[in-house]
Amino acid sequence: RLEIQGFKSFVDRTDLAFGDGITGVIGPNGCGKTNVSDAIRWVLGEQSAKQLRGDSMEDVIFNGCPTRTPMGTGEVTLTLDNSEGRLAIDAKEVHVSRRVYRSGEGEYLLNRQPCRLKDIRELLAATGITTEAYCIIEQGKVDALLQSSPRDRRVIFEEAAGISQFKA
Repeated sequence: RLEIQGFKSFVDRTDLAFGDGITGVIGPNGCGKTNVSDAIRWVLGEQSAKQLRGDSMEDVIFNGCPTRTPMGTGEVTLTLDNSEGRLAIDAKEVHVSRRVYRSGEGEYLLNRQPCRLKDIRELLAATGITTEAYCIIEQGKVDALLQSSPRDRRVIFEEAAGISQFKA
């Protein structure tokens, strides 16, 4: 599940539930599809504002519109099902959250408790859920994958097979 509030075009709290398997986000131009994938990349620790189509991290906070005032904070929570115990944490659900404030300060939370980005990355390392992984394939990335060099394709397959964590 993905909970978004104050992040880009999601001024009000928005909950998106994902089922098993592959999920596709479709819709007309301008409806916020890319903001959904940006939210996932961001909560997983994306550090480049450019990758999120902004100039600074404050650009991910809802900036207002004619009918709504700007928000002071942006927050995204990704909830993962851990009922099978695949993650090395004693919880049936794992909540990974990230907040950023207009002041430029930000924080990460793991199961609603403050933590470091390193803690989140270590927890998710064996899952293939990272900002560099191919768990999120954005518009245009499929073509880039098809046209990639054999060396780059190898990196993709290693990531998909889950062995890149051992190389790291």
